[in-house]
Amino acid sequence: MKAMILDAQGQPLRLAEVPRPTPGADQVLLEVRACGVCRTDLHVMDGDLRQPRLPLVLGHEIVGVIVDKGAEVQRFALGQRIGVPWLGRTCGHCRYCSSGAENLCDAAEFTGYTLDGGYAEFALADQNYCFALPDTYSDAEAAPLLCAGLIGYRSLVAAGDARHLGIYGFGAAAHIIAQVARWQGREVFAFTKPGDVEGQAFARQLGAAWAGGADAAPPREMDAAILFAPVGDLVPQALRHTAKGGTVVCAGIHMSNIPEFPYSLLWGERCVRSIANLTRRDGEEFFAVAPRAGVRTEVECFPLESANEALHRLRVGQIRGAAVLVAGQDRSQKL
Repeated sequence: MKAMILDAQGQPLRLAEVPRPTPGADQVLLEVRACGVCRTDLHVMDGDLRQPRLPLVLGHEIVGVIVDKGAEVQRFALGQRIGVPWLGRTCGHCRYCSSGAENLCDAAEFTGYTLDGGYAEFALADQNYCFALPDTYSDAEAAPLLCAGLIGYRSLVAAGDARHLGIYGFGAAAHIIAQVARWQGREVFAFTKPGDVEGQAFARQLGAAWAGGADAAPPREMDAAILFAPVGDLVPQALRHTAKGGTVVCAGIHMSNIPEFPYSLLWGERCVRSIANLTRRDGEEFFAVAPRAGVRTEVECFPLESANEALHRLRVGQIRGAAVLVAGQDRSQKL
């Protein structure tokens, strides 16, 4: 099968012919129809996330059809379309797994990081960490939901019942979760790179009440803010515009260093918290909510062989919505 291989961090991906994998007892083998291109993939490539399993197939927003399965697979049938997220496996018995916080499991493995992912024609996945997908989404449309959507949803829940919500960094996750927030009746303030007029217009099209540069002040105090941009300097900036008792949620898996800031920005029972990975419960809840909320994803599709181009476009901010790789023919029509 064809796959885009990461041989070493700091290097571009290499197109290669590799053996088609065989599923173990609890695994399914998917023919990959689409795989989202996530900023986390850039963090793995660049070395921000250390110790990936190399050589590696990136990609953790996988939509595929089951073409083979292990003897113990009962959850899914051959021919069924399913999705594979970032969280690929946990131990199932540590204090985190036992308390519903499996996203914090110290022995967790991750798709496209410690497990081969979906930048390939076929991919393996553990049946217990896959999701059935709503039929309302095409393959390409569904792919970003599996990380951008799931992490965005977990971040939105962590923001509490904030009526006035700030979102910093209006990329794949933000363009999804802003739609959920609006459906919930929240007022969304979108922050982009200063001068990104096109990104700000995109945010307003998706229902943002206000959109401006990350160096600007929103029209009123925010009850909470979600930071999808991996920029530590934005933490004190968001705190400065967050009301007492509010929460600033750092949603990225990696962020540049947070600078020193005066205690007065944190005082007043403001809270800064991070989001780590996701749980299967997040997926179950989000995939029930997304169709009801009318969530639509805007995607730009690339052939598998153009993964490096898609990653570059993402790096320099030239993707509106989300980038998605499609293996073989472009299966962009709904099922």
